[in-house]
Amino acid sequence: MIRKVVIPTAGLGTRLLSVTKDGPKEMLLIFGQNSNGQLCIKPVLQLIFEQLFDIGFRGFYFIVGRGKIFNSLLEKGAKVTT
Repeated sequence: MIRKVVIPTAGLGTRLLSVTKDGPKEMLLIFGQNSNGQLCIKPVLQLIFEQLFDIGFRGFYFIVGRGKIFNSLLEKGAKVTT
């Protein structure tokens, strides 16, 4: 069974420029549901990660562009390889 996933996050988000000029598109806040089914607001990358984790994926590989660092993921102990 496949337990690894590649998440492409590179690029400047120019097609979403009206909403991404203040921050990276990966951190764009959207509505989602938490584990209790309640409505919440989370970054899109977090929702994607949580949903994939919930269905069994354990290896996550992020394709990032130059200068993009996910500090919040690193602070939580994520391993980074280049």
